[in-house]
Parts: sequence; C-alpha cells; structure tokens
Amino acid sequence: MLNIVLFGPPGAGKGTQSAFLVEEYKLIHLSTGDLLRGEIAEGTELGLKAKSLMDKGDLVPDSVVIGMIENKLTANQNAAGFIFDGFPRTIPQAEALDSLLNQHGESITAMLSLQVPEEELVKRLLLRGKDSGRSDDKDENIIHNRIREYNTKTAAVASYYDTQGKLVIINGVGTISQIASSIKNGIGQ
Repeated sequence: MLNIVLFGPPGAGKGTQSAFLVEEYKLIHLSTGDLLRGEIAEGTELGLKAKSLMDKGDLVPDSVVIGMIENKLTANQNAAGFIFDGFPRTIPQAEALDSLLNQHGESITAMLSLQVPEEELVKRLLLRGKDSGRSDDKDENIIHNRIREYNTKTAAVASYYDTQGKLVIINGVGTISQIASSIKNGIGQ
C-alpha cells in the first residue's frame, strides 16, 4: 500500500494535490472532518460518540478518530493506499496512526510536506475566501493566526516523520501540474 500523510499549512494546496493523488494512484482520501461527518451521518457508535462530544463543544479525542480510521482501513483492505489529510496533527496522533497501521501490517510510506511562504498562503486564502464563503478565509488577521497555530502546534509532526526518513519536502509554489510532478518525484513512483 502507498500511505501518504499530506501536510502543510492552510492554503498550501493540500485539497488540490489530494485530488491529484487520488486520481494518479487510486488512493482513498481520508480527511478527519469528512470521516467525522460520515460516521455521524451513518449513525455509527463512534459517530454518535463524536456527535455527543461535538454538541457539547468538546474536541473529539484521538481514540475516536483513530477508531474511525481503523474502520476505513478494515473496510478498504484491498485499497492501493490512503492519503491522510488533517491527521496526524500532533506527535501522539502520529504515534497512534503508526501503531494502527502496524497492526494492519502497513506503515506510512511518506509525509509530503507542502512548503509555501506565508505571504503566498495569505494571498491564496484571501482569494479562496472570495469564492468559498468561509469566514476564516476572509480576514487577514485570522489567516495569520491559523498559520501561526500550524507553525507552533502542528509543524512538529514533520520532525517525527523526518526521524523515520519519511519526510519529503515539496515546493508548494508553482502551477498545479508542477507541484503534482514534484509530488510524484517525491513519492518515487
């Protein structure tokens, strides 16, 4: 299996490049937000647990998210692989994901880290905010805060995969096809 962690700050192009990876390698895209919404819509035990927490304004614990990922792995045992988007965001989540994959005889193939200068991220997000209707893409101060949060809380996960020799830095500036080509080279397939 080809198991990719797609990583980068808000506006780095993860959604765009996920679509390329799904098409090119026939991978299953696992977005934690989509997983949560799907489990809730299906009324699964994990979905109901997540919904009760979310309804109270609580964060869904890692164990519930890992359970949802395990459900997807089990349901798609013959998949070519998975793209993990939005997870892991912390080193304990990365360790839990590694442990789960190991139980299935799998591992992360690579973490693809899209690197984009902050001024470019801000420009992209403001542009996206004009079309998306997302309020967090319309305010420059909020955008800078989101990038700062990523840099202080999430970026450390890259060093976790770097110590495993799985971190691949991708220049996230260029045309969509140039970045996709860099990703393909980074994967080595």
